[in-house]
Amino acid sequence: MRAPRLIGPVLAAPVTLWLLLAFAAPLSVVVLLSLQEFADPFAPLSLVPSGAQFQTIFDDSFYLRVVGETLALAAGVTALTVILGYPLALWLARMPARWRPLAFAVILVPLLTNVVVRSLGIVLLLAPDGLINQLLGFFGLPPARTMLYTHGAVALALAQVFMPFLVLALYDVLQGISPKVQEAAETLGASRTLRTLVVDLPLSLPGLRAGIVIVFLMSSTAYVSATLLGGKKVWTTGMLVWQEALQNLNGPLAAALAIVMTALSTLFAVAVFTLAKRLMPWATGRPAGAVTIPAWLARAVDIVGRPLGILLLVVSLGLLLLPLVLVCIQSFNDVPQATVAGFRAFTFKWYERVLTGGVYGDSFLVSVQLALASAAISLALAVPAAFALARRPFPGLSILAAFWMLPLSLPHVAIGVGMLRLLQIYTVVPPFLGLVAVHVVLILPFAISLLHASVGQLDRAQEEAAATLGADAVRRFVFIVLPGLAPGLTAAAIMSFLLSFGEVTVTSFLTTARMTTLPVRIYAESTFSLEPTVHAVSAILIVATVAALLVLNKMVRLDRLHAR
Repeated sequence: MRAPRLIGPVLAAPVTLWLLLAFAAPLSVVVLLSLQEFADPFAPLSLVPSGAQFQTIFDDSFYLRVVGETLALAAGVTALTVILGYPLALWLARMPARWRPLAFAVILVPLLTNVVVRSLGIVLLLAPDGLINQLLGFFGLPPARTMLYTHGAVALALAQVFMPFLVLALYDVLQGISPKVQEAAETLGASRTLRTLVVDLPLSLPGLRAGIVIVFLMSSTAYVSATLLGGKKVWTTGMLVWQEALQNLNGPLAAALAIVMTALSTLFAVAVFTLAKRLMPWATGRPAGAVTIPAWLARAVDIVGRPLGILLLVVSLGLLLLPLVLVCIQSFNDVPQATVAGFRAFTFKWYERVLTGGVYGDSFLVSVQLALASAAISLALAVPAAFALARRPFPGLSILAAFWMLPLSLPHVAIGVGMLRLLQIYTVVPPFLGLVAVHVVLILPFAISLLHASVGQLDRAQEEAAATLGADAVRRFVFIVLPGLAPGLTAAAIMSFLLSFGEVTVTSFLTTARMTTLPVRIYAESTFSLEPTVHAVSAILIVATVAALLVLNKMVRLDRLHAR
């Protein structure tokens, strides 16, 4: 009897051990680093705690100002994302089933395209000669030539980057709302626009809550988009962490900054969950109080709501897709600098330089090797974890499952700082292995979620029939389980590869001169070089992402992929 009870813990052990070593250990190092008294990068870690680094932060008006501006920026990004993302989520949920995979592609292509590429597209959108100013000139309006390198530009870029997360969180709830609730509201005289306000919005609060927390957490520690769109005129704590850790070699101060932002972001998440709990009394079995909407407000909602919703939907779709289109167009533009907008002449020379230059080829090879290794290890760890969740529950599994999902909700810069310090301490560990370890950590929540649903959909009757015919456990797994898991495994493999290939935030902390991934190379080129080859490389990555999603859709419909 004891052996079957141990199957669940044994299946859960590999992924738990990996996360303890590659996720919990770096975070523990970050905490220990933040408590160091001195910033000597070569000194051993002291076990005597000190608040010197935190005192440095709170005594310096510059650090306090940057922390405050970062929180305000994250709040603004979150608000903008909600305003633009909610109509998009409604559009996605109401899309006919026939066209829903295409609609999901509109969300997934930007989501799986790395953040550097999308930020470059925002630069082309807001540049003095960019698309917005060209449209203003077409309508005879004065140009707005100072949109770049402002807090507004950074906020727009971050909203474009993180909007898909909020949309998918909302879609998960919206598509589960019973049509009977809508029908009841309709029979009581509520128009479609009013039903959105009084039915969809309250019932979608759980998804809205999750999306708001995710967007705020990510925005508060972002540095890639802030660097490219801020032009050193806008500073965020993520930029400070990167600068202190890699340029000033002040790991303790970088760790303290990461801890401060993590703590403040956690307080924000607690506040959001507390407020949402008050707004959703039905979630805890308490009745909701009746709310009377004045007749004038109902009429105003009917008049303004639909055109406003359509306008916001068009803006959100444009914000997601236009930057990618502009990057592809710019890759054929014969301009002297990458930031020069406006089409001058058609050319292939940027592609020629990319394909004939060895720098991009080496970085591409590193990215492919890293993504393949990370995807393979993620699948090897996620499959037994998925079987534990679906078939072998045991006491404490829910706590472990929450731990497996934790990398989604903690700032990635903290993981980068911690792993960087670990690799500096344990120099025998190859940098490539450190990168693989971190990439697997970031991929595992997605892989486990996808495969958990796939395992749950397996027909156990086929396995039982094979067992009655004498097939042992190994043969049943090879000939029954694996073929049944093939679509889910393929989907998880492609998603894992794309997520690893496009990762920048943590990877930039751990790359070396001889081991630079392609997205990090693009980030460096766009930061220090102005040659449009970065657009050619970016366009290739966009096309590759679209092609991968087309293949994925052949295996698993993209809308069903999210349901997994």
